[in-house]
Amino acid sequence: MEGGVELESSNPIRLSLVIPAHNEERFLPRLLDSVDAARERWRRGPGAMEVVVVDNVSCDRTAKIAVQRGCRVVEVEERRIASVRNGGAAVAGGEVLCFVDADSEVHPETFNAIEDSLATGRVVAGATGVRMERWSLGIAVTWAIFMPMVWLTRMDTGVVFCRKEDFMAIGGYDERRFFAEDVQLLWDLRRIGRKRKQRLARLRTVKALGSTRKFDLHGDWHYLSDLFRLVPKMLWSPGASDDFANEYWYGEQRTPERDARASKGLRVKS
Repeated sequence: MEGGVELESSNPIRLSLVIPAHNEERFLPRLLDSVDAARERWRRGPGAMEVVVVDNVSCDRTAKIAVQRGCRVVEVEERRIASVRNGGAAVAGGEVLCFVDADSEVHPETFNAIEDSLATGRVVAGATGVRMERWSLGIAVTWAIFMPMVWLTRMDTGVVFCRKEDFMAIGGYDERRFFAEDVQLLWDLRRIGRKRKQRLARLRTVKALGSTRKFDLHGDWHYLSDLFRLVPKMLWSPGASDDFANEYWYGEQRTPERDARASKGLRVKS
């Protein structure tokens, strides 16, 4: 980059989209449909992008679906989301890295918006944010509690993006973390961006569709009830948050049957 302008590169792959996936045969096709639509709208053309699906010990058709859809598939056996995302980034060939959850959908203009944001030279990284696939009072209250922190820090969710060289410079996602690794990533990127007078960006015009799967499974008020249960435990036991994360995010081996009810070290292999 010179003078805030992205230079052209001989690398045919400009952008790599990394999708961590554990038993996602139900939701992955929906996401890939939306990605295909966004690729067709991308001004650089579909060929300048690759999709890397990171199969995290799935026991369903996740990997087979990804292969059939033309994705690059790698396997990561460590059941920790930071390790899974880093595994995808390790094999990604793009100059720009994007990360999105397998149960999401991306906006058709996502990649154009990311390209335009980085091209200004004033942005080190960012995220699109999300719009929920359904609303209720419990979800709205949860949303209202968390959004002020997003407004203050500009750290959002959805499709998270950055330059690969910056991702490598900070060491990627912190694999010591069982959760909040995405917050730590953006915090670290913001730190190096400040040295270059760059900021985090929230691309609110291209919000991804955010899944309510956890609310469907645990109830629309569960974030609040879990928070009130967790805080006292953390005062007595520093490891309580990791125990909770293991149970909440990794304790359940998801199955198609479980998802159907809800909706009514590092090893990489190429």
